[in-house]
Amino acid sequence: MKLLLDTHIWLWSALKPHRLTRRVAKELAKPQNELWLSAMSIWELAILQSKGRFRVPDDLATWVAKSMADLELREAPVTIEVALAISAMTFAHGDPADHFLAASAKVFDLTLVTADEHLTDLPGIRVLANR
Repeated sequence: MKLLLDTHIWLWSALKPHRLTRRVAKELAKPQNELWLSAMSIWELAILQSKGRFRVPDDLATWVAKSMADLELREAPVTIEVALAISAMTFAHGDPADHFLAASAKVFDLTLVTADEHLTDLPGIRVLANR
């Protein structure tokens, strides 16, 4: 299975694994599953850090590189196709990072791993809910 980690799932995987449900932790640990991360999640983390709402234990670039290597994450690129897919989807809220993540899941045929209730019932994408 190809799994796209929502920003909070990525951060929990790296820093607070106890916040993951047993089912999600099991899927993330399976060596046959591919773990994907969107550049939008890094952008979102940078915003959280600039607002003082979240801190990583190193400078941002170093920590992201280490996290990507440790979790063996693949990059889900932000492409024109992803941006255009957003306009074909209906969202219950206006968070642009969530829009890009959902569209990335759709375009690249990934399963979005999230605890975000705005995304767990979104039609047109597969979701592994952290509930």
